[in-house]
Amino acid sequence: MFLPKKIARLTLRASLCLSFQLSLSMLAALLPQSEALAAKVAKTFVTDDDRFMALRDAAMHDDASSAQEYAGALRQYEIPSYVDYYVLRTRIRSASNTEVKDFLSRYEGSAIADRLRNDWLLVLAHRGEWDTFDQQYPQFVVADDTQLKCYALLSKAIKQQKVAAEARALLVAPRDYGVGCYSLLTYLSEQGQFSESDLWTQMRMAAENSAMPLALRIAKLLDVAEKSVTQAIDKPATLLKKAPASGKAAHELYLIALGRLAKTDPDEAADTLSQYSAKFSETERAQGWAHIALQAALKLKPEALAYWHRADAATLSQEASQWRVRSALREGDWAMVKFGIAGMSAALKNDPAWIYWQGRALMAEGKKEEAQALFASIADQFHFYGQLALEERGQKIGVPLTAKPATMDEMAAVAKNENLQRALKFYAMNLRFEGTREWNWELRKMNERQHLVAAELARQNNLLDRMVSTSDKTKGENDFGQRFPTPFNDSMYKTTQALGVDMAWVYGLIRQESRFIMNAKSHVGASGLMQLMPATARYVAKKIGMEGFTPNQVNDIETNIVLGTSYLNMVLTDLGGSQALASAAYNAGPGRPRAWRSTLTRPVEGAIFAESIPFSETRGYVKNVLSNATYYAAIFEKKPQSLKARLGVVVPKGMSAADADLP
Repeated sequence: MFLPKKIARLTLRASLCLSFQLSLSMLAALLPQSEALAAKVAKTFVTDDDRFMALRDAAMHDDASSAQEYAGALRQYEIPSYVDYYVLRTRIRSASNTEVKDFLSRYEGSAIADRLRNDWLLVLAHRGEWDTFDQQYPQFVVADDTQLKCYALLSKAIKQQKVAAEARALLVAPRDYGVGCYSLLTYLSEQGQFSESDLWTQMRMAAENSAMPLALRIAKLLDVAEKSVTQAIDKPATLLKKAPASGKAAHELYLIALGRLAKTDPDEAADTLSQYSAKFSETERAQGWAHIALQAALKLKPEALAYWHRADAATLSQEASQWRVRSALREGDWAMVKFGIAGMSAALKNDPAWIYWQGRALMAEGKKEEAQALFASIADQFHFYGQLALEERGQKIGVPLTAKPATMDEMAAVAKNENLQRALKFYAMNLRFEGTREWNWELRKMNERQHLVAAELARQNNLLDRMVSTSDKTKGENDFGQRFPTPFNDSMYKTTQALGVDMAWVYGLIRQESRFIMNAKSHVGASGLMQLMPATARYVAKKIGMEGFTPNQVNDIETNIVLGTSYLNMVLTDLGGSQALASAAYNAGPGRPRAWRSTLTRPVEGAIFAESIPFSETRGYVKNVLSNATYYAAIFEKKPQSLKARLGVVVPKGMSAADADLP
């Protein structure tokens, strides 16, 4: 079965976006390699690992000719599955189904076979070979490709199945859309499974996320002029200079423009909506207030809550529904917290964060038993909200009993595991992506005891990040020595003692920053255990009088610890001793938490401050750092700890924590 013509044309044009592209060089890749050519390749590199790295690079650049050439000299390489994969990957769009199936058969049950199945499924979908796609898709184990999820629904829809409800649940993050999701949207619209209302919901999400490609595709489906959509999203002030025109599309675009204006000026957007309020229906007005409320909430404006109260009848995105609750938390409106969580999707309601805050809202209502039942459902989970829930049940945060150490027999068995050994080989070559793929693939087959043994294998190979991540997966048997390691303890103790900084907090930060990868480097250039930016390292070195500092010293362990801890101490002092604020400053820069604090109208719990940080990365970062620090403190002090006490109270500038009237 093939795609309808319009969808086929769409996917054919969009197929240029695939990471693998057919090129004339593939013809050369199909030619037999002569022994002379293999000998030439052999002289080019020192080791087979060098050749393998060249093969990988050729595959990443869709260079089929070079890939075939390098592979010819790797016939005896110890990881043949990856050699074959990289060659086949460069010509996956021209390879026959028989050829692909042969690879899958040879390496069935391996991580790289699953990776190739992912690649092949994308090709099958683009070709419209739905019968083969439907046979292969259930065998895709990792199942983490949003495009394939969309294609799987498209295949069902083409077979006359009703998939609108599943599509609505899937299509909630426009930045993850691509060819498959655009094709699904188009088909559902043309076949009547997606209504005009569904399309306007998608248009609103596109505007909310500045996803212009999606907005323009939706415009075509709605028969709305692209110029009008572009103006509403990119030049809202121009559209809003005059009263809204009549008609559904005009009203929707006007309300979208109000939301876009609110990104820079929520007050002006609110004034404009109030001025023309009578021209909109009750539902439209609610939608307009929701657009404005979200932007005001992201700016942490106190007025956001009032806007949310006017948006009760609006259809909210997942992001908006969460920010409605965060606005209510900041202003202490527990009734709105409860109402907002009730309006969330089932997936969000089951998130530990919203389970915890729903429990707090019930406590504020005096419904203690219902609240305690919610707290109990997450109090055994080792994370930020599990810890807070435990404290709501009247307990402090301690360290569970440690599972029995791995035996020699257990270690001998795990050391023979082919997938883990392959992972270790890749890690030794600094191919962390491939190493982690192989490592996690094997973990899927293991029980909790085996996870702990594998974590010990990681420790013995100085892969502390793998040790932590692997040990983190257990729930019944636990080893907090694995989960919360303390390498470089002498250097850390000496530095933190000299500065008077809480060592548990510094370890908690390192665990979040680098997972103890000594040569870790982020995509923005931060380096080392404490992930220092070059400019920050130079600034701190000068500030503390570190003579002769050079940028390459930032990866020296002791230097990194001294500079990172010194900087952490600086921002802690600057932000009044609040670990919540200082942790945010370490991640996002000191100016931002100062600005966030300046928007407070009253003292708030540190947990509320953390939950309402506008940057999602920093929000998760602060929670994880302080959760980690609480466990480290329990380990160091050998007694239960309070995360709430560590979070403290965040107060508006000019007010002291002593002035805060919080329990």
